[in-house]
Amino acid sequence: MDTKIRRVAVTGLGVLTPVGNDVPTFWKNLIGGVCGIDYITEFPVEELLVKIGGKIHDFDPEQYGMDKPFIRKQDPFTIYAMASAWQAMRDSGLVAEGEGQNIDPMRLGVYVSSGIGGFSTIYTEVGKMYEDPSGKWLSPNFIPTMISNIAAGQIAIRYHAQGPNINVVTACASSTHALGEAFRAIRHGYADAIIAGGSDHCTIPIGLAGFANARAISRAEDPKYASLPFNANRGGFVMADGSAMLILEEYEHAVARGAHIYAELVGYGSTCDAYHATAPRPDGTTQAACIRQALDEAAFDEARDTVYINAHGTGTRLNDVSETKAFKLALGDYAYRCHISSTKSMHGHMFGATGAAEAVVTVLTLERGIIPPTINLDTPDPECDLDYTPNHAVEAPVNLGLSDSFGFGGHNACLAFRKI
Repeated sequence: MDTKIRRVAVTGLGVLTPVGNDVPTFWKNLIGGVCGIDYITEFPVEELLVKIGGKIHDFDPEQYGMDKPFIRKQDPFTIYAMASAWQAMRDSGLVAEGEGQNIDPMRLGVYVSSGIGGFSTIYTEVGKMYEDPSGKWLSPNFIPTMISNIAAGQIAIRYHAQGPNINVVTACASSTHALGEAFRAIRHGYADAIIAGGSDHCTIPIGLAGFANARAISRAEDPKYASLPFNANRGGFVMADGSAMLILEEYEHAVARGAHIYAELVGYGSTCDAYHATAPRPDGTTQAACIRQALDEAAFDEARDTVYINAHGTGTRLNDVSETKAFKLALGDYAYRCHISSTKSMHGHMFGATGAAEAVVTVLTLERGIIPPTINLDTPDPECDLDYTPNHAVEAPVNLGLSDSFGFGGHNACLAFRKI
């Protein structure tokens, strides 16, 4: 392995979210301030404390290259991952086998994460065990359907990706870490391209009940005024399902084949709060160190850079204040000049998928010069006094974008992208 440091381009995007099942719809709705959170109708919620969430609607897996036998055997988180990977690979134009092959399969990797994995499958199969402790009614596909690495494995099978294949599990920071580690793998020569992102399907009865009892999620009754990042009225995050993938590719490889380059991934930070299982470090110091690592690797320069930050912005009382402190510690007075927003106000918190979805937002913001809003920001928390782009999108020619994610266990990750 040589010591050349390679540049990393973003050449493909794919999403499946409560505000859009493809990138054009996702972007249009975010810029328009459309909220994808609604009442849950897919299963009975009368006895549950929480009755709202961000669900995927009007989704037909067969439209994303999957057949019925495959669909029947998979957990929704894998199906979602396959759908967003299908979009991203088509968008990138990469082909690892057969006619039109333009990448060595041994140089194509998959870094796809999930915070929990096959949650629905676990929920269903454990129920069978309670009904019959012998376990004879468990599905023979139970284990290979629920394990959190199976989405990465199925994507590799589908796209003949024989290079490095990693499943990072760091709760809500999972897909941001997946993208960061994929960035390093390409940067140091271990792959020419990597399908990177995350997928989760957690908005199910046991998920809602578990997070509600942990007092982490909003119990708001109005779904359109429930996810309230940086708002003094906030009461917790809103659970959501989804998936997002980015194709990261060695820059010269992308240029040589004439690929469209959305942006360049130029920095990555990773730290741990080492403080509490669920609460963030309140002074923001470790989160700030993570952000600063990404900024330093991106060669951030106050004189020439105009920054957009897609904030973790969960709408929990502890996160929003500590994250605001982290921005100020990492950027000093420049933090007040940044354009910042939390798109979770519209798509909710998609757990292991949310970091990748927000990375897609960050890349598109750089390319198109439009800052998506933080909707419902009608009563800003006085301790959250930065420019969080309240209520309406604004045009701004930003050239450096950050996307940060913080997960249970104190896991922090931050990505830095540059406009091409």
